[in-house]
Amino acid sequence: MNKMTMAAAVICTALLATTATAKEHPGKASLEKSGYKGPESCEECHPGTAHAFLDTVHWKHASKVTNVEGLDPKKEYGMKNRVYVMCNGNDIVNNLKEIPKSPETGKTKFSGCNSCHPGNHLSDVGSVGAEAEKAIDCLVCHSTDYDFRQRKAFKDEQGRVVMGQDRSTKAALAVGKPTVKSCMVCHEAAGGGVIIKRGFSFTKETDVHAAKGMVCVDCHTAKNHKIPTGLDPNNWANDGLLLSCADASCHGAKPHKDADLNRHAAKVACQTCHIPRTGGAFAKDFTVWEQGSDKFYEPTTLKKEANETVPVYAWYNGTVRNTPHFIGPKGSKKDGKSKITPFKIFQGKAFYEKKSGALLSMDFAPPMANGDTRAGVESAARTLGMKNPAAVAKNAVPGWQTIYFGSNHLVTKTKALNCANCHAPNGVLNLKELGYSDKEILKLTSPEIYLKQLVEKQKEEW
Repeated sequence: MNKMTMAAAVICTALLATTATAKEHPGKASLEKSGYKGPESCEECHPGTAHAFLDTVHWKHASKVTNVEGLDPKKEYGMKNRVYVMCNGNDIVNNLKEIPKSPETGKTKFSGCNSCHPGNHLSDVGSVGAEAEKAIDCLVCHSTDYDFRQRKAFKDEQGRVVMGQDRSTKAALAVGKPTVKSCMVCHEAAGGGVIIKRGFSFTKETDVHAAKGMVCVDCHTAKNHKIPTGLDPNNWANDGLLLSCADASCHGAKPHKDADLNRHAAKVACQTCHIPRTGGAFAKDFTVWEQGSDKFYEPTTLKKEANETVPVYAWYNGTVRNTPHFIGPKGSKKDGKSKITPFKIFQGKAFYEKKSGALLSMDFAPPMANGDTRAGVESAARTLGMKNPAAVAKNAVPGWQTIYFGSNHLVTKTKALNCANCHAPNGVLNLKELGYSDKEILKLTSPEIYLKQLVEKQKEEW
């Protein structure tokens, strides 16, 4: 081997060693020596992080909400206390617990809306103080070797319900950037099962970002564990950080080479063209639960797989109309702020208070065990301190609520809508409902405005 070849080999070896070292999370020696002791170990290098995490939506499951009508701006709202028909319970009334035994099998199980809360349940949603800081499950998001078999509820020697955690040194030594699995373990299964609530699957086959090897936090990049999110009529709680495709760090305000397409971006949301399909549940009935093969009950649900549901389109300016029977976008063609945006329509049936017309929440434990939905309403009313819970449940009346879910994932480039998909007379946009006059519609649906462009594209494809 000559000197040049030997030098090259040495340099190559050094570079490989540097790469390996760069990927290794600091603190390995300390962990191997002392073992992993929970957040205490993390705080050796990240002091103050546990305390700061207690002020995030992932811990509080609530925040102040400024864009939804009818809410108290001084109070916090979210999964902790919301009542709506996708999840008719919340962390308060449907807190993690052991449900009653099935009268058919004698078996029970643990269930609760806060099952995904990154604590140990003894320090629950929104808790503060030293014990809460110690309870944080750092590794459930940050370890690529987390044993999810350990993350299950159990009763301790005092009979308290505890959420287990994998605090092994092995898991701690695999700390790194949260993966897609880290997020989707909770977010894909939210609302009662896989692809129920959000209706998307983040894989290379279903999303162009995943196909490029991106993970959730490449877009939802946290700042001090606060996660930026987009505006969705159904997604209320937030960390105060707004995420948009048009951010300078992403695609910018002029993402296309074609000036005509960039002009559309002023009035048409990116998702309108690039997310032509969605999926998930489109109807649920919380007044009637169906028995599964395990003899437990679940709300009657209709759902579609990812990319099966055609969205509806509406003007959206980021503010939300909120009533007991409707949650959806506010906006108009004339307000100067709105964009045409795609939504999945979800309709849910639940119980309403007879006198006030208010939507009632439900404790899922009773109906999950035996199908008695009014018992679930009574239990929730009792937890909330309502007067005469039995009467509330007995007199409750069924009703429907419609919710518009934002379409923000399942992004495609190759199957994006083209000019004719929107501008043809039988296009996907209902221009009349969007507020266009007959004269405007006649102009917007004429081939004159897109024929030349599509002919050129057709030649390229042929």
